[in-house]
Amino acid sequence: MANVNMPAVDALRETFPEPAKDTKLNLGSISNSDFLEADQIWGIALASAYYLGEAKLRDAILADAKAAGATNELIEDAQAAASLMAMNTVYYRFRHMIGKESYGTKPARLRMQWMVRPKTSKVNFELMSMAVAALAGCEMCLRAHEGTLLKHDVSEETVHETVRFAAVLHAAVVATRMA
Repeated sequence: MANVNMPAVDALRETFPEPAKDTKLNLGSISNSDFLEADQIWGIALASAYYLGEAKLRDAILADAKAAGATNELIEDAQAAASLMAMNTVYYRFRHMIGKESYGTKPARLRMQWMVRPKTSKVNFELMSMAVAALAGCEMCLRAHEGTLLKHDVSEETVHETVRFAAVLHAAVVATRMA
């Protein structure tokens, strides 16, 4: 569906040491997708990078996204997804891991208005949220976002691609720290 240009990410990949060669090659593969549109690639990459907090990776993806014409709305949605999911994945993972029904009946009292009204689209925001949920390892969040995406007629292949991209970006953080 989309092929995007990532020269700053490519330059960062070139700094990876030999033991991270597979990660270097995998990171090169996130610039194209048979299932994601360009703005979805940028949104997933940005949300993942903001969540992961590695400045070199975040700055490279942001520079490439801006050069490709990513809108401020897309960038803000990625930031909001990273921020909201950082909160939600801790809270909902706690409820899931404790496993007591009593916690499930308590109100979360967590503000999440951006999730309800993203600046780009519900599908794009859900894909960004799915990526961060995978990075955080929150089963409840993964199930919730996957369910919402499927209800919006997003294919399992697209969901899979989203999580694959997040996994590659997580590995890229490790490789960046080796360089």
